[in-house]
Amino acid sequence: MKKMLKWTLALLAMVVLGACGSSNESTGKSASNTSDSQTKTAGKLAAIQEKGVIKVGTSADFPPFEFHTLVAGKDQIVGADVDMVNAIAEELGVKVEWSDTDFDTMLASLQAGNVDIGVSGISATDERKENMLFTDNYYVPKQNVVIKKTDMDKYTEIADFKGKKVGAQKGSIQEGVVQAQFTDSQLVAIAKIPSLVMEVKSGSLDALVLEDKIAASYVAQNEDLVIADVEVTSTDDESYSIALPKGSEDLQEELNSILKKLIEEDKIAEFVEKNEALANEKAK
Repeated sequence: MKKMLKWTLALLAMVVLGACGSSNESTGKSASNTSDSQTKTAGKLAAIQEKGVIKVGTSADFPPFEFHTLVAGKDQIVGADVDMVNAIAEELGVKVEWSDTDFDTMLASLQAGNVDIGVSGISATDERKENMLFTDNYYVPKQNVVIKKTDMDKYTEIADFKGKKVGAQKGSIQEGVVQAQFTDSQLVAIAKIPSLVMEVKSGSLDALVLEDKIAASYVAQNEDLVIADVEVTSTDDESYSIALPKGSEDLQEELNSILKKLIEEDKIAEFVEKNEALANEKAK
């Protein structure tokens, strides 16, 4: 009887322990599933705020919007877009982590979700909208043609560039501008703007199409270059926006709200003016 009682008690203990283990395991899976579900439904904005960091892709060869300069002896990325992103980060309560690559790589990185937003004078073209989201426009640029100063009398209209090599940053809106408006010219697309500038200076390129502020900055840094008296048509499609990966609608909505506030307070114009002066000072 005692042996039977012992075996019975042992069996009951095993059943109870097994039930407890099963219950704990089930609870653990349930908690894990709940956590995963919360992560999936939290959205891009909540994920960024939870991490405390927003990852920003750029191509920092675009003064006065993003460019490198020495600050207290250290190389830093500065510019109007940088000030704008810092203002956005302050509103979100997060820090900024920059990723500086060439323009094409930056867009590819954005599409892959390796950065949270892309800021580098990006225009929301129909082609780009197929692969990414965009905020409302925050700046409307004009297009300029940069040439050697010695060629000022040679180039006074687009027709003068017939058979000539006209440069634009690879993957940029200016590449499309050259294709659409300089139809009798040869487009030369290069990843980095400083490389394009050097090609114009050396005579390998006859001209370079840039936004007005960027063109003015590079001309200020190079006395042998000038902005040609050539009219290039600009459209609203060339306006700057912040780019986001698909599926970031909640972040897009929040950024639009912050941008609206910055524009109404004339902060964007203030950032551009401040950094145009900084870029020109750097040129001296």
